[in-house]
Amino acid sequence: VELSEGKCSISMTQRFAKGSPHYKTYRHTFQERENPFGMAFSLQERQILGIHGLLPPKVETQDTQAMRFQNNLKKMTDPLEKYVYLMGIQERNERLFYRVLMEDIEELMPIVYTPTVGLACTQYGHIFRRPKGLFISIRDRGHVRSIIDNWPETSVAAVVVTDGERILGLGDLGVYGMGIPVGKLCLYTACAGIRPEKCLPVVIDVGTDNETLLKDPLYMGLYQKRDRSQAYDDLIDEFMEAVVDKYGQDTLIQFEDFGNHNAFRFLRKYREKYCTFNDDIQGTASVALAGLLAAQRAVGKPITEHRVLFLGAGEAALGIANLIVMAMMESGMTQAEARKKIWMYDKHGLLVKETDANQEAFVHDSPGNVQSFLDAVNTIKPTAIIGAGRLFTHDVLKAMGTLNERPIIFALSNPTIKAECTAEDAYTLTDGRCLFASGSPFGAVTLNDGRVFTPGQGNNAYIFPGVALAVILSGVRHISDTVFLEAAKTLAEQLTDKELAEGRLYPPLSNIREVSVQMAIKVMEYVYAKGMAFRYPEPVDKNAFVRSTVWNTDYDSFLPDTYDWPGVCFSPQK
Repeated sequence: VELSEGKCSISMTQRFAKGSPHYKTYRHTFQERENPFGMAFSLQERQILGIHGLLPPKVETQDTQAMRFQNNLKKMTDPLEKYVYLMGIQERNERLFYRVLMEDIEELMPIVYTPTVGLACTQYGHIFRRPKGLFISIRDRGHVRSIIDNWPETSVAAVVVTDGERILGLGDLGVYGMGIPVGKLCLYTACAGIRPEKCLPVVIDVGTDNETLLKDPLYMGLYQKRDRSQAYDDLIDEFMEAVVDKYGQDTLIQFEDFGNHNAFRFLRKYREKYCTFNDDIQGTASVALAGLLAAQRAVGKPITEHRVLFLGAGEAALGIANLIVMAMMESGMTQAEARKKIWMYDKHGLLVKETDANQEAFVHDSPGNVQSFLDAVNTIKPTAIIGAGRLFTHDVLKAMGTLNERPIIFALSNPTIKAECTAEDAYTLTDGRCLFASGSPFGAVTLNDGRVFTPGQGNNAYIFPGVALAVILSGVRHISDTVFLEAAKTLAEQLTDKELAEGRLYPPLSNIREVSVQMAIKVMEYVYAKGMAFRYPEPVDKNAFVRSTVWNTDYDSFLPDTYDWPGVCFSPQK
């Protein structure tokens, strides 16, 4: 009997063999309320289960348990210590974990996801307690289906998979990247109410090119260089086929933190064959576009009149650029006209010569002598800069403030230490006139004149949980980019004028459950209207339908359903 099944699991498994229909229900119930958070079992439940006396006499409410959980968290100051504690509670008491996470999502999302999850990934082998998710290696080719069969849940609706090559802005972390799928799926549940047992985190281990990890005795993956041969592609093909064979064609498969080249080609390869999307490309694009759509309300200028300069030309930048083009086309521009509004500056300089087939659409004639990003800003005169590299210098920010009454500055790199600039620099150097958003959170900024600004966080969590919920509920089999365009518009519409005046470009994270539910409703309406949905009959009241499916954190009763048979006689008739 594994320790994870609780102190009481010995008596449980003596009563119910693993093959019995009762075992799974009993096992989960013990997991959810085991010590030290197992005191919510009622007296009757304790007696029926044979655990009376194995717990202190007090029967606690979940409110009391949550208070203990929160008090313990408040005593901790180190983010990584909080992460380890939170993940431990998730393992022991899933419902309590999600209740506390949902109640304090603004404070705890940066712990369970970016930026702290990045630190947790770098330290994965050093803070390891027990495995979460499914680990598939290049050595398992030909046997992927049997590995998936080992996963205890038989009905999975959503899979998040990474190969660990490009974890946030931290590079190749190999199998240590498992923290990302685990964190993403935490947000599936916390933000959109997708049942946790329906979610499967996966890491594909094909090695790592990180020399530090290859020399680390605590590294937990294959000690080999990353396999870039045909065997890698064959493994991904086998994985995709095994997932849909096991769980169905409409199983959602989200790709996460693959290297740029593989991210684009896998999206092209699989998007018409499977229910899949790449959050780094499409989710990031959607949340960035939502920020631009919100900013245009403050600027009073339609999106078609903006010029956007990107710092970086990787998967995030190209995904955002393509979705901006779609939004401009929806507003009446031609594709060629829209593409002329978008410029990119990468490590080789301004993109005026094609270096990658994915970048071809945004290659322009040279505008002149551009030797730096600051030169690019002064030459192109963008209304918005969107970044993926720390080059938003003081001079760049000042130049944006000079060129624009309300400059748009998106510093989207993760984690926080990789951000292009700080929120304080952006507001201070533009005299509080900028419209700022970041990928990881920054605190409120107070200027010398007393004005206070709350930076917007362009967190993909505003997008992917709601989209995933809609896709799962409507049976979408192929996810179009137009779904993410619809999601961006929905998110922008949920920002109030008051929040915009505070400096926000996105609703407060404290409202993210309602934001995600509203997004799921709107996306469901869209996919049914466009003939993308395959689950019928179509729900008439989508609002009520979506809300009825949202998982809640209340404990289930373990008492059996008992009742009388009034008037029934059990003695033979005379």
